[in-house]
Amino acid sequence: MPIVLLSAPYMIPVVDRFRPVFAHYGLELIIPPVRERLEEAELLEYAGQFDGAICGDDRFTARVIERCLPRLKVISKWGTGIDSIDRQAAQRLGVQVRNTPNAFTLPVSDSVMGYILAFARQIPWMDRAVKSGVWAKLPGYSLSERTLGVVGVGNIGKAVIRRARAFGMKILGNDIVPIAPDFILENGVEMTSLHDLLERSDFVSLNADLNPTSYHLINAETLAHMKPTAVLINTARGPLVDEPALIRALEEKRIAGAALDVFEIEPLPEDSPLRRMENVLLAAHNSNSSPAAWERVHWNTIRNLLDGLGIPHEDLAQWMQS
Repeated sequence: MPIVLLSAPYMIPVVDRFRPVFAHYGLELIIPPVRERLEEAELLEYAGQFDGAICGDDRFTARVIERCLPRLKVISKWGTGIDSIDRQAAQRLGVQVRNTPNAFTLPVSDSVMGYILAFARQIPWMDRAVKSGVWAKLPGYSLSERTLGVVGVGNIGKAVIRRARAFGMKILGNDIVPIAPDFILENGVEMTSLHDLLERSDFVSLNADLNPTSYHLINAETLAHMKPTAVLINTARGPLVDEPALIRALEEKRIAGAALDVFEIEPLPEDSPLRRMENVLLAAHNSNSSPAAWERVHWNTIRNLLDGLGIPHEDLAQWMQS
């Protein structure tokens, strides 16, 4: 009976729904305690005990993958991002890595627009003022008066651009790969350099993958190019931003604010200065929140696992409908 390490935080709370499915395909589960992710040392405790994994952002390093051999056949990532998995090591060692591309495009892009609207219309701060007894007229502005810079014009970046365009925003884009000319023309996007985008944007939305070229893409040097009235939004990956550099820029009022759904260390440490900043909106890596999207990912992650283990699953659709 193949054994599966199931450590995906979004799937564990509803795993009882899927136990009959795993049993039907002859799979036994190991479900470790997980808060946000399993680090290398935690995964090593289970090394050699499982044939497949359903994981979140667990640290499947080369060392972990090597120690999991010869049993480990497939790592099925719950979601899209696989930057926490050493893909080169997995390929070298014959371990499949599978994910669900384009899993959370809609909810994440909605979250970006929510943050833009919150800052533009000052909604959280007006709410706090009135509830504290202050009848204040805080200055806001129309999105049609503002410029949005999108760093990373992939699936989510494109969805953000389509939404922002509907609000009449001027849109700048930046990416390391060419973007289809028809998308650029249809959506009125001006593709430009990162420095130019940062200098001209009122909002900067990070929607890039985490890779060697994007690690700490936002740092002391690039932050210095942003307007003092600009807001940085990160719903992609925490390490895109050099967090201490961002904190200094916020404290010194070199940028106006930030909205952060992801962080370099998660959960965000209790002593992080970000927790005390009035001009920062924070969330617990939750911009993917969507029951419909989560359900699709649950089932596709199981399908990817079965494929990787070589288990026929022609009847999986019946389980999905039941």
